[in-house]
Amino acid sequence: MPNPGTPATGTPPPPAVHPSTVTDLLEGVGRLRTEVGRRIVGQEQVVEEVLLCLLTGGHGLLEGVPGLAKTLLVRTLAQGMELDFRRIQFTPDLMPGDVTGTEIIEEDRSTGKRAFRFLPGPVFTNVLLADEINRAPPKTQSALLEAMQEGRVTAAGETRPVPSPFLVLATQNPLEQEGTYPLPEAQLDRFILKIRVPYPTPGEEREILAATTAGPPGQVTPVLGADEVLTLRSATRQVPAPEALLDYAVRLVRGTRPGEPDACAPVTEWLRWGAGPRAGQALVLAGKARALLRGRLHLTTDDLQAVAPAVFRHRLLPTFRAEAEGLDAEALIVRLLETVPRPSSGMA
Repeated sequence: MPNPGTPATGTPPPPAVHPSTVTDLLEGVGRLRTEVGRRIVGQEQVVEEVLLCLLTGGHGLLEGVPGLAKTLLVRTLAQGMELDFRRIQFTPDLMPGDVTGTEIIEEDRSTGKRAFRFLPGPVFTNVLLADEINRAPPKTQSALLEAMQEGRVTAAGETRPVPSPFLVLATQNPLEQEGTYPLPEAQLDRFILKIRVPYPTPGEEREILAATTAGPPGQVTPVLGADEVLTLRSATRQVPAPEALLDYAVRLVRGTRPGEPDACAPVTEWLRWGAGPRAGQALVLAGKARALLRGRLHLTTDDLQAVAPAVFRHRLLPTFRAEAEGLDAEALIVRLLETVPRPSSGMA
């Protein structure tokens, strides 16, 4: 099973990234945050989790009610990098070919001969915004799966790589159910993080009103390029993970699985099923990226616990009884972190 964002099997590991290079690149990430802040008020946690997706090579699912600037955030992030950006508005009549591309008949005017030519779809980009992904039927949703998991697209009988780096950020509205097609659990598992976009605070909402009802929005200056993003991804994977923390990640993941010997009883009695192996991969990678964003080249228990909600919330399926008792995935994740013993001191 490929890790999130992992190159194909057999690809040699990238060269080690020098710490001084990491420091310079993190300064660029700081400038990127500043550029995003020109358009987005508050939402620091959301911005950080989107950056975790960028650094890990995984993909993010942003969930929030309308009007919380989910689309603007993704667009602004792309503008802050010298990367190609495309947006797909998912609708019930969207077809897979509208995502991956289609063949067209092209005539050579000099010879009069006709031939098929593949016209690439919007998935062939660096940053793809899949807006309201749950409004398209499953066959169209699944058109993204191969690109998200393997970095390539099979269409018109040929397999073509998508550009590198490649990042899918999808949005969905949790309120509206009519005319939507909820993502299957297998597809949700392809997203390294599910990012909750909350309402702004009163002070932030006042600032939003002042900014959006005055002059035009501030311009965003690109501060990172494709090479810098790829180097940051290499540096993320080079952050060492001590054996004790790998064991802790395994205990957290296995603790969510009902019926397993390692199940965490206070949690699994409320779950229909728990997280699979991709959750462990996502937990460690996202933890490494969080450490790197803080200028550290070592992973800690706090890193794993901080990213656990975004890693697990779309991979746990509560029972109907749990939902009736008001125990959603978020509450069960809190119980999991409280119940599974932390590693020994020195890993905080």
